[in-house]
Amino acid sequence: MFQILRNAWKIPDLRKKILFTFFMIVIFRLGSYVPVPFVAKEALQQMIQSAGDNSLLNFFDTFSGGAFGNATLFAMSITPYVNASIIMQLLTIAIPALERLQKEGEEGRKKLAQWSRYLTVVLGFVQALGLYFTLASNQVNAITAPGFVSGMTVVLSFTAGTAFLMWIGEQINEKGIGNGISLLIFAGIVSRGPSMIMAIIAGNMNVFAVIGLLILALLVIAAVVTMNTSERRIPVQYAKRVVGRKMYGGQSTHIPIKLLSAGVIPIIFAMSIMQFPGTLAGFFGKTSGSGGWLGTVLGWLSPSSAFYSVAYFLLILFFTYFYTAVQFNPIEIANNMKKNGGFIPGLRPGKPTSDFITRVLSRITIAGAIFLGVIAVLPITMASSSFAGISIGGTSVLIAVGVALDTVKQMESQMLMRHYKGFLE
Repeated sequence: MFQILRNAWKIPDLRKKILFTFFMIVIFRLGSYVPVPFVAKEALQQMIQSAGDNSLLNFFDTFSGGAFGNATLFAMSITPYVNASIIMQLLTIAIPALERLQKEGEEGRKKLAQWSRYLTVVLGFVQALGLYFTLASNQVNAITAPGFVSGMTVVLSFTAGTAFLMWIGEQINEKGIGNGISLLIFAGIVSRGPSMIMAIIAGNMNVFAVIGLLILALLVIAAVVTMNTSERRIPVQYAKRVVGRKMYGGQSTHIPIKLLSAGVIPIIFAMSIMQFPGTLAGFFGKTSGSGGWLGTVLGWLSPSSAFYSVAYFLLILFFTYFYTAVQFNPIEIANNMKKNGGFIPGLRPGKPTSDFITRVLSRITIAGAIFLGVIAVLPITMASSSFAGISIGGTSVLIAVGVALDTVKQMESQMLMRHYKGFLE
């Protein structure tokens, strides 16, 4: 492994990209310590702690690498850009004009990327505005000098931080290695490692509990790696055809269907829906202990309740199927295969092919959805066990492993072009 890293460092282009990516990540981490004026971080940290380890606020704090809890420039992290990208992707499927624009090639994709940037700024401003009103409420009282000037300063600072992170991510895509946005999320998650170790030390856990925790963490990582790299390959055969004096086709290939094709997006959607009522009620000072029907509902939606875990799991199943259906169109794949003379052995082109792909996709999706549900519910179970206070976020592990594998694959492809052995060999 060290020999491979040494060989990678000897490649000038790859070394330049690695150094540039590292420099951008350092800027990201430095910006996570630049405080936003007029915000008391102690009040914000108290709000995150009262919300719980499995709350949406703690999820934002994990993604930002602690910048959200410290009320710094990058407090909102890259979340608005992720939301804008998901919205644009769904609109591309729903609106034919955007779908045609996407198929126009590089120019069309540039226009969609530009609109995603505009939407990111708008969503960032709205989210920053909501965050300011939350901090300025009587329940939190985290704004040291309430007023129009201080409010605009806080809102514009948070929005500018998100816009700057979007620019850093695009620069990594262009001049660095790996996916820039994913690497920023990865850096934020990994940066929480030392605080987690300190929590274990402060918890005075016995040796057997620590060993059990490490074994469980290794099992989760191994399961995530296995499921993230698993795929179902449907064999495809192309018939031979003569065009002029040349013969085309005759080769065999396959259609890869990843087990986790939806990634962590179903978890993000499900968590946002489950946490939204409680977060909205918190703006008005309402909690599960407020009494009445609202307090009862908020009690059901508390992460410590059994109803929350069941509903959370079912929502992940639903969104996994939904997002997979948006991304994967069996009818379109079958039609493209038919136009190019391709067929699945033993099946007729057209409807029989699309029906077969649909059945395979349904079976693959249910397995991936159940795994995502288990990974998401695992921290809730951990919080109620003897490991209370130690959060092993399966979602965080899933993101970190996926980003690491994708980055390593990109390094491997560049090394193989220069006749070096790859990382994954």
